[in-house]
Amino acid sequence: MKICSVILNYNDAETTEQLVRLIHEYDVPEEIVVVDNASTDDSWEQLKDLGDEKIHVIRSEKNGGYGAGNNLGVRYAVEHCKATHVLIMNPDVTIAEETIIRMMKLFEKHPDIGIVSARMHDVTYGEMTGGWPLRGYVRQLLAMGPVSRRLFAPLLEYSKAYFEGKKAVTVDVVHGSLLMVDAARFLEAGGYDEGIFLYQEEDVLGWKMRTMGLRTVLLLDRSYDHAHSVSISKSFAGQIERQRLRERSVLYYMKNYLHISRIQEWFARVWFWGIRMEIRIAQVFSRK
Repeated sequence: MKICSVILNYNDAETTEQLVRLIHEYDVPEEIVVVDNASTDDSWEQLKDLGDEKIHVIRSEKNGGYGAGNNLGVRYAVEHCKATHVLIMNPDVTIAEETIIRMMKLFEKHPDIGIVSARMHDVTYGEMTGGWPLRGYVRQLLAMGPVSRRLFAPLLEYSKAYFEGKKAVTVDVVHGSLLMVDAARFLEAGGYDEGIFLYQEEDVLGWKMRTMGLRTVLLLDRSYDHAHSVSISKSFAGQIERQRLRERSVLYYMKNYLHISRIQEWFARVWFWGIRMEIRIAQVFSRK
């Protein structure tokens, strides 16, 4: 096995550089691919000087979104670094080398695994499982709303009993901030769906893995830190702006993978309008 990491940067060279310098000292990953996703600031000028025998810094010709940028990085890691497995990392994560090695060993022992991740510790929200089931149309709508997500949480997530007393579990989807993929199978599945710019790409990838008969495994006795939305907030500062982007991605997923009807699409758009109203009302009260 040869493990390479792919780190996607967009207008956040400082955070990306911190992560690169951290894992540069590790034996695993063996090589690092930094993809600048056509940043509009001076990220490229800052990052290209990081290149050495272990670090490859490449640039996308255009910003096609999270999926397109990471697909470019994975293809480069396979073609130029001869990677068999790729650790896809957001710039705003921190992970111990022991956790990466543990993820690698799972792939060595279980050939039916397509993705491995670990429990996520969010610096804002605390300990989070980082894995969830694929959801149908109704449950996907409920998961979108700030209020409905809390009211119907037992229907939207795995039960606590599913995780208790286990070192690792099979899940449908893991958080996209950090995951290791079998590179050949990832590319065979078409990688991330580049029709999605941002958000919901994890569900599509989980759907693809399950369709191929491959497992997604979540380590429960290992974790990584995630500074939630540090990078994305620099590009999409407004909550409503991020909500609209999420809505477009969810609709794409519903139409292309859940194959919803026009009536279902219309209802989803009405539901999203209600969610935006919730957000605006919450913002008004937060200012008082």
